[in-house]
Amino acid sequence: MNNDPIEQFRRLYNEAEKTLPEPDAMVLSTVDEDGSPSGRFVLLKAVDGHGFVFYTNLSSRKARALIANPRAALCFYWPTINKQIRVEGVVERVSDAEADEYFSSRPRESQIGAWASAQSDTLPSRQLLEDRVADVRKRFEGKPVTRPEFWSGFRVVPGVIEFWTRDAARLHHRERFSRLGERWVPELLYP
Repeated sequence: MNNDPIEQFRRLYNEAEKTLPEPDAMVLSTVDEDGSPSGRFVLLKAVDGHGFVFYTNLSSRKARALIANPRAALCFYWPTINKQIRVEGVVERVSDAEADEYFSSRPRESQIGAWASAQSDTLPSRQLLEDRVADVRKRFEGKPVTRPEFWSGFRVVPGVIEFWTRDAARLHHRERFSRLGERWVPELLYP
């Protein structure tokens, strides 16, 4: 058993990349301030010893939930390599420098979309969104699109990481790593 779950995650991610179009797709589960759970797919944009990073509009439902209750769960499912990885932990905002750096690397149309979308709000008509996109394009015509203050990233700092491997007899292999200070404590779980 490898005692570094981040290293193990990276190795499996590289393997999944060879067979899946979006191995970075992960289910993010949150709980709103009223206790309502919600899950949705988001894209992993970075992973290191500090955690798993994704980006969003800070007014979105997921961001509001994370601000009210800064704990989350992530789930990756890679059927082509028979793996599922679950991550549970506390959530923190990325630095403005990290958010700026990632935002500047996005395609221009994605940058414009971040400005134009009031993510998770009710949209009265598709035309309104298209008009907002046109307005943003005009505002940034001939110049770089800067990151809006209402758009940033979150890092899930893992306290638990579990690796599941499918077994045809349903005797799945499960390894759970729990963080204890600066080290990870591995254990096997029954399927």
